Amino acid sequence: MANHKHGEMSVTTQQNTFNGFIRWSIGVATLSIAVLIFLAIFNS
Repeated sequence: MANHKHGEMSVTTQQNTFNGFIRWSIGVATLSIAVLIFLAIFNS
């Protein structure tokens, strides 16, 4: 069995993926809020 040493694994790929996911989620949420505001203003 391999010996595991805490803190040796490179997690840059996982961090970049998570940051991309968060950035995408914020964009979708912002767009959704903008659409709701547009619909509320113009009574569609």
